[in-house]
Formats: sequence, C-alpha cells, structure tokens
Amino acid sequence: MRSGLYSYPNTQRIVYGVPFVQALAQEVQTVDAQRVFVLASGSLTRHTDVVDQLRGVLGTRCVGVFSDMPAHTPRTAVVKAAHEALNARADLILTLGGGSITDAGKMLTLCMSNAIDSPEDLDRLATRVHADGRVERPEFNGPSVPSTVISTTLSAGEFSALAGCTDTAKGYKENFLHPKASPRTVILDPALTVHTPEWLWLSTGLRAVDHAVEDLCSVNTHPMSEATSFQALRLLGRGLRAVKKDPSDLNARLDCQLGAWMSIIGSSAGVHKGASHGIGHVLGGTAGVPHGYTSCVMLPHVMRYNHSVNAEQQKRVSEALGEPNKPACDLLAELVAELGLPSTLREVGVPADMLDLIAHNAMHDRLIHTNPRKIHGPQDVRSILDAAW
Repeated sequence: MRSGLYSYPNTQRIVYGVPFVQALAQEVQTVDAQRVFVLASGSLTRHTDVVDQLRGVLGTRCVGVFSDMPAHTPRTAVVKAAHEALNARADLILTLGGGSITDAGKMLTLCMSNAIDSPEDLDRLATRVHADGRVERPEFNGPSVPSTVISTTLSAGEFSALAGCTDTAKGYKENFLHPKASPRTVILDPALTVHTPEWLWLSTGLRAVDHAVEDLCSVNTHPMSEATSFQALRLLGRGLRAVKKDPSDLNARLDCQLGAWMSIIGSSAGVHKGASHGIGHVLGGTAGVPHGYTSCVMLPHVMRYNHSVNAEQQKRVSEALGEPNKPACDLLAELVAELGLPSTLREVGVPADMLDLIAHNAMHDRLIHTNPRKIHGPQDVRSILDAAW
C-alpha cells in the first residue's frame, strides 16, 4: 500500500487570466499593504511602461523600486536590495519579472527576518550539500514580511518555497529553503508576457517541462504530482508550440503559465528531481548559463542516462507529449529543436575546459544524489556532460 504526505504550500492565492493592474489593485486592498517595495525586471523597467503602470496602481503605497538584480540572483545584489527594503520599512515585497527576480523576492524576505547585513552572513542560511550527498539545512527565521509575485517567465519558482542565490565568490548557486518562504499571492497575466523575449519565454517553458519530466520519472513519485505533471506536459507541449507559431496567442500563453504552475506541484509533495536539475544549477552558478537553456541542453541526455532504470516512467512522459511509442528523450530533443532552442553546451557558451569543474561542483548539489540512476562521482557527471557538449 502506498503511503506518504502532502504539505500544501504557504501560497494563499493564484490569480490567473486577469490583467495584472486589476489583480494587483485587488491584492493590496485584500492584504491592506501600506508600504510596498518593488523588485522589478531591469528590461521591463527600461523598455516598457509596465513599472509605471504598477506605480500608478500602488500610488503612495510604493516606497521603493529596485531594478538592478542580475541573472542568477547574486548575494551582493540581494543584500543591497534587502537593505533598501528594510530602510523603507516595507510591509510587502512585490516582484515583477522572471525567475531571478522571483528568487530575489524570496531571498529579501529571508534577509529581512534574519538580520543579514552582508553577503557573507548568508552562509548562516544556505543549504550545504556534501560530495557524498549528505544535506545540512540550518534552522532560521521564516519571513516576517510577505511577498507577492507577478511572473513573466515559466520557470515556476513563484510556486515554491525554495530560492536559488549565487555566491559569486565561490562560483556556484546555493539553495535557501524555509517552508514559509513561498509568495503569498501569485499573479499570472498572459498579456504581460508578450514583453518577455521569445528565447526566454520558450526556454523557461522547457524548464517547466523539466520539472514535470523529472517528477514523473522520480525515485519517489507522488499521486498528486503524477497527475499534475502529466497535465503540465500536455499544456506545455501544445502551448509552447502555439506561442512559437503565434506570439500574440494569449490563450496559448495562459496554457503555458498553467502548465508551469502544475509542473512544480511535486516540489510541495517532496518529490525528488534528478541530474538535469542538479547539473543545471551548477551550469547557472558556475558557467552563467540561463536557467531555461540548462534544461534544453541537459534533459534529453539525462533521460538517456536514466532510461535503464525508469523506462516505464519515461513512457508516461511520451504519452503526455502525445507519442506513447516514441522514446521520451527523442521527443524532448525534438521539442527543443522545434522551438529553435540550443541543444548543446557549446551553443550556450560552456568551454570544454570547464567540464571537470562543473562535474566536481555538481556533486555538491543535492539533486545529483536523488537521480534515478545512481551517480557515483564526478566521472559519471562528466559522461553526461560529454554527451551534451
């Protein structure tokens, strides 16, 4: 008999298919936020009037806007933004942008409640993963200030309590987890996403596909995420193709957003992801590869590596993608190609002489140690990297 546990995330509301200005106006009234500190995408701030629209909704409630958060959420920028939010006496952190901005919002709430004064102070909060797979999670305070996310990409971090933040001094991305760190409200407005560059929208869509695939193929699947991951692949498979064909198709964009939401349910259920995510974290923190591109490159190769131990689960992926008799690794590679996304490490700028360092650092990511086919050491990671290079 199967047994297990499902913990509902801290998120209280997900508003979808509603113009973000309307949803935000209702949100600040509902939670009675008086001092809203905004983390906004730099590109949206510079090239659109979206931040001006947001200011118009907030009026005097807006006590600050930070729009200088680099990709992969470096510690230095996080601490700087947290200082500004504290000085502004913010009672709500509002993020507008993609995955790095979303992670930054979660990191700000943790910095503000744990007296983080410098980038080095974040050592007290970071998850430590040893090369043998042993994980150390420190105890620390949960957020004292809530957050709301207006998401413009599909990496789905807005539905999770986990935040990624890069220690640039050490050259890798670390995990920070507190069960109360999930945003309180998530707003999904497909019309807002037309500003997102095509490569970013489609590649983070592949990141969401990666979530769903690795959950379906996990060593500890869960009935809730089995259902949601399957539907996520159906929505993402058709939605991404439709947006590629017609970027103005808002129904397809909403399909993608809903699919991204469903793709991450396994994280709340405690379902372990595998080496595509584990290597992807290191490619981001060590080599500067965008989140979505890491999944485009690594997922098909990790699926091939794992096929000998989870072939039946991989058939479910093929079924969800509409071709049950075709290998999932091939279907995923074809989807990447159809969307015009990169499929090799060379294409995303990873030099061959960095592969050993990436393989070494990957052993310190907890998801390497929950891969369906056991990874015994850096040499196994290197074999996957070589196939992807």
